[in-house]
Amino acid sequence: MRKALWTAVGAGAAYLLRNKDSRQKLMQQFQSMKSKYASGSSTSSTSSAFTSNDTTRL
Repeated sequence: MRKALWTAVGAGAAYLLRNKDSRQKLMQQFQSMKSKYASGSSTSSTSSAFTSNDTTRL
């Protein structure tokens, strides 16, 4: 199992080394996450499926 994990990591790294557009897109995503969490923003892009008054789904 461990060998398969490292094989997947190696294949992903090789793909990123060969594909400049994918590499740039990945770096932009990391920088976006970094700036989002570094600013201390507590807003979330996802909302809860349940509200405090919604007990019918339980």
